[in-house]
Amino acid sequence: MITYSGRTSAARIEDTTAILSADPDLTLDEIVATSNERFLDGEHVPLADVTLLAPLQPKKNVFCVGRNYLAHAEEITRARGIALDLPDVPTFFTKAPTTVVAHNTVVHMDATLSQMYDWEAELAVVIGKRCRDIAESDALDAVFGYCCMNDISARDLQQKHLQWFKGKSLDESGPLGPWIVTADELGDPQQLQIVCRINGVVKQDASTAHMIFPVARVIAELSQGLTLEPGDIIATGTPEGVGFARNPPEFFRNGDTVEVEIERIGVLKNTISLTETKGI
Repeated sequence: MITYSGRTSAARIEDTTAILSADPDLTLDEIVATSNERFLDGEHVPLADVTLLAPLQPKKNVFCVGRNYLAHAEEITRARGIALDLPDVPTFFTKAPTTVVAHNTVVHMDATLSQMYDWEAELAVVIGKRCRDIAESDALDAVFGYCCMNDISARDLQQKHLQWFKGKSLDESGPLGPWIVTADELGDPQQLQIVCRINGVVKQDASTAHMIFPVARVIAELSQGLTLEPGDIIATGTPEGVGFARNPPEFFRNGDTVEVEIERIGVLKNTISLTETKGI
């Protein structure tokens, strides 16, 4: 989704051009649900002249997978002084829809709630077909596309509340974008380099080939007895290099620039603002 000259529109990005939908009422949700069949070519405008919004505003919680890279699971156990115990199935949790914000925006984090905001670069999957109990061999057929996500986590809240939802569901803690690359364009989701940079310094650098549970397995497991719908988002886990597991631990500071870059998708960039938030 983009804004251009005051108009909010679904758009297709080609190189440095944004092609707006000729149908002003067409939403990206409808495009996802109809596999792009209703997208009509409208005005062509330079990408530099548009503002990218979050590609989707989910109607329900973002599904997430915890500890889905072996090296990340190992760094967690070292940091916490516990034994490595890998599950036989993916560990699922969710982030609230209000976490989702766009590329190139300021992310406002409340410094009175936490001083331990951490980064997690992730490959996000956008579901394009309604499915339930789908086989792993068919699961990638249900994918509309992929984008970058930063699962920003308040580590102290995450530990305090035991269950991960609260520490990972603060407003604006789920930057998503910069756009969706369709499944047919991206190809194999298990052959992508994923990088996180803070102020230009690389903090995470790994391949999605190192996932414990690949994308197809994640979708298949999640769909068992649970209907997935077009527009659902699944964040597939983060690789090693998160802040709290470093020695000494590192967390976001006010004014930090964070970039999540995924091969064949692009760069999701945001600025962190740590302020004392007093509510709406």
